[in-house]
Amino acid sequence: MEFTKVVAERYSCKNFSTRKVEAEKLTEILEAGRLAPTAKNFQEQRIYVLQSEESLAKLDKVTPCRYGASTCLVVAFDKNSVFTYPGGKRDSGVEDAAIVATHLMLAAANAGVDSCWLNFFDPDELAKELGLPENEEVLMILDLGYAAEGAGPLANHGSRKPLSETVAYL
Repeated sequence: MEFTKVVAERYSCKNFSTRKVEAEKLTEILEAGRLAPTAKNFQEQRIYVLQSEESLAKLDKVTPCRYGASTCLVVAFDKNSVFTYPGGKRDSGVEDAAIVATHLMLAAANAGVDSCWLNFFDPDELAKELGLPENEEVLMILDLGYAAEGAGPLANHGSRKPLSETVAYL
């Protein structure tokens, strides 16, 4: 699909059908995340694929926002493998994981798979529930699947501020 079309038509699906994401499409989506740029190419991202009843039940304990998705990707990063910026106040973990997550989300749209970016959960509680290593920090969850009949973008989805309100030329 044309990139501008992917960006324009992608929306946060909040009602998934029971149709499962095909293994080939999931691999294509995960590969896009693998190819995402990271600071110094450290590739500190960790993607956890939740599809089993057991893992999805654990996810449901910490968020009401799975919306029936049959596949969920938990995007985390290894806190010990990040680039620390000059000055020592920030590191690349969150931004690198967000870049990876964005690649996953756009690749899903390109493959015809619907998604929803989730941040309505306690990352520490999810990490504990899934038994993730202490050196990893969870950033977000990406629900994946196919929209249920009648599902579509929220009413405010197309509402965007003009560039003049969000961009400044210095």
